[in-house]
Amino acid sequence: MKSGNIEQFKELSQFRDLKDFNNHFEQWMTDLKDQFTKSETIALKRLVRFSAKIPGVCNAKIQSIVSATHKHSEMGGISRSTFERMLRKAKKFGLIHIIHTQSKNGRQGHSVYVFQKYPTKQETEPILNEAAEAGSIDAPNKKPSKNKTINLKNKRTMALNSSFVSNKIPSSFTNLVKCFYDDAWTIEEFYKVVHVSTRCLSYYTEEDKLELAVKAFKQLVRNMKLKKTKIKNVFGYYWGICNKMLDEEYFEILNYT
Repeated sequence: MKSGNIEQFKELSQFRDLKDFNNHFEQWMTDLKDQFTKSETIALKRLVRFSAKIPGVCNAKIQSIVSATHKHSEMGGISRSTFERMLRKAKKFGLIHIIHTQSKNGRQGHSVYVFQKYPTKQETEPILNEAAEAGSIDAPNKKPSKNKTINLKNKRTMALNSSFVSNKIPSSFTNLVKCFYDDAWTIEEFYKVVHVSTRCLSYYTEEDKLELAVKAFKQLVRNMKLKKTKIKNVFGYYWGICNKMLDEEYFEILNYT
């Protein structure tokens, strides 16, 4: 997609009008307000204000949005890193979809931020639970208590191998992952990440999810082996790979439309 005037992105809006957008955003924040720090909330609300002309869509540069927070003393200013951290969280929870554009000279342009509708009541709880389990973002490292350490040791002792994986997980995916993680819970968690990443893509079939899961896992292994990447949270890292692949696919679709 080419960068340009905000009017060219109006078809990306998922809301009837500004009131509808605000209602959906308020519902999102009822569930997610504790997931953002005070500074991240300021960044998010400023992005919402920039998304008013075309309800739920913004193509302003990050620096413009960040600068705007410094001009309003009642809100307080934020840094670019805070804004980017907020985006990662919002994207993780499905609140925002980010589309990367190209400038006329073929270089990468600024991004378009598209707010998503609040999910149905039946979808809300599993979305939040699964997103949290897929790996926290920028969470502080806390030393586990003595009791928690004992519980973790007991869980490892009781770990089940790949033969105990749920029958809901495709066998081809299980056979691939067990070569590196022969643990039922771990294999199921990897596939759960794919389900959370594609939950808003109604056109995605089970075959599509399997293909994404396999490609993303192979990329994960490649990064770990060849680049010797040190990964603190393997599920969070896998989540990032899945979403990057989905973004690239979405960008290709837009180029063909």
